[in-house]
Amino acid sequence: MTTILTLLSAILLASPVPLHAADPSPQPPKTETVAEDLALNFHLMHPGGDSLPGDPNAAIYLDGVYHLHYILAHPWQGKGSFSFVHVTSPDMLHWTWQSTKLQPSFTGHGMFSGTGFITKEGKPAAIYHGQGSGKNQIALATDRTLTAWEKPFPLDVRNADGTEAKISHWDPDCFLIGDVYYAISGGEKTPLLKSKDLKTWTHVGDFLRHNLPDVAYGEDISCPNFFPIGNKWMLLCISHPVGCRYYIGDWDVKAEQFVPQTHGRMNWRREEQSLFGTRLWRVDFFAPESLLTSDGRRVMWAWLATLGKTDGKMDSRTIQSLPRELSLPANGMLRMKPLRELETLRYDPITLSDITVNDLTKEVLPIAVPAGKKIVTLEGDAIELRITIARDQAERKLFGFTLFSDGKGGGLPILFRPENGTLRIGAAEAPFSVADLPKGEEVELRLFIDKYLVEVFVNNRQAMIASFEKYLGKPDLAAFSVGAPITLKKVEIWKLKSTNQGFREAQSKRNWEPNTKSL
Repeated sequence: MTTILTLLSAILLASPVPLHAADPSPQPPKTETVAEDLALNFHLMHPGGDSLPGDPNAAIYLDGVYHLHYILAHPWQGKGSFSFVHVTSPDMLHWTWQSTKLQPSFTGHGMFSGTGFITKEGKPAAIYHGQGSGKNQIALATDRTLTAWEKPFPLDVRNADGTEAKISHWDPDCFLIGDVYYAISGGEKTPLLKSKDLKTWTHVGDFLRHNLPDVAYGEDISCPNFFPIGNKWMLLCISHPVGCRYYIGDWDVKAEQFVPQTHGRMNWRREEQSLFGTRLWRVDFFAPESLLTSDGRRVMWAWLATLGKTDGKMDSRTIQSLPRELSLPANGMLRMKPLRELETLRYDPITLSDITVNDLTKEVLPIAVPAGKKIVTLEGDAIELRITIARDQAERKLFGFTLFSDGKGGGLPILFRPENGTLRIGAAEAPFSVADLPKGEEVELRLFIDKYLVEVFVNNRQAMIASFEKYLGKPDLAAFSVGAPITLKKVEIWKLKSTNQGFREAQSKRNWEPNTKSL
């Protein structure tokens, strides 16, 4: 996919290249294992050390098992190539690494991004871009465990008159509407294709009826995933410069076209990051993939591509975000909440109530977070926090919390800013205003702490990620308020059980390693 082309050219070859550059030749991974202080407790993480890129791909639920793939770069035939590492889970939390099947020694080309789908005949399938093939490809599984596949075949795309269609080939998605397969391919101008049999495809035209005002020129649609949600359709995707985003709108059946009505973002620039990425990356939340669960929930993952990096490069670790449940209520405002199965990991609960935090105006320094009031010392490095604040206490208040507090203002600040309607975490800000909540709705902040990695959800309306590498020996949670005191209605704390048993096994077993030798 274009993500990999630009990423590896810029990072591994250290030379600026256009999006359609020749295939890069990545160097072998620098480390073989993950250092213990970097090994996470309940996030999905590649067990083999340096491993970028890590785009999640081909997610499918089938026969009680969740299947997910992610891209791994590796040497092959003296150059560089890419495979789809395959992991399975009964609950999207406990993952087992399977033998890698979708790899260049089998397909004849490298694996760039795409999606998974089920055919009209009930077969699991993957659509993706074949590195070096010049074409998007489809592979059909020969069993329902995704342990064996038919040889992939390229999409043969024709115009209505039978001539070959001249379209971009990268980052495809495939979806069924009625008995017709539709596919889209990546690019700033996204083509729509249709087929009855997956073999012969007709170029329909432009997928988007129009673009929206808050999408800048130069933003492409890549890593796309198109699906119904609520009474609308959603296009989950990235643009390479600014990361994960989405459109919500209608599918025009007659015109065979997506009519976007709203656009939103899921990636939020940190102050030290580039304004517009691709050369200096600013994509903490990147390359999304989603599936439908057994009970009909839409769940997504994203690759945390620049987690904690401040030098404009990608993180060499492959870490996926927590699974997020997406839903669309009648008002059309997307909801994002942590996977409900995470609640099964809770133990040793603690509840604190009615905590008053005084006005700390006199303690605020020009560029520092106030030390605040210590709320609790957190035990362990796998924790969930749920903080509830009554609406009348939160309105018009500049307030927040500090994770990993050192009692002197140091740590990871989480700040509600009424003056500009944002939620700030570390050095990143995302839109969120207490004033926009329905009347009477309390503020509910949920935090998931996995060693240095923190994911934050607020009222199921906004979500952010952050990294705090110097977390060791800093277990305190503090709170602060500026301008007026605030009372916290409730602070709930749970330790979370580890789900990384499969990760530990895969560290030693290494059955996921692709073939890196010539045939």
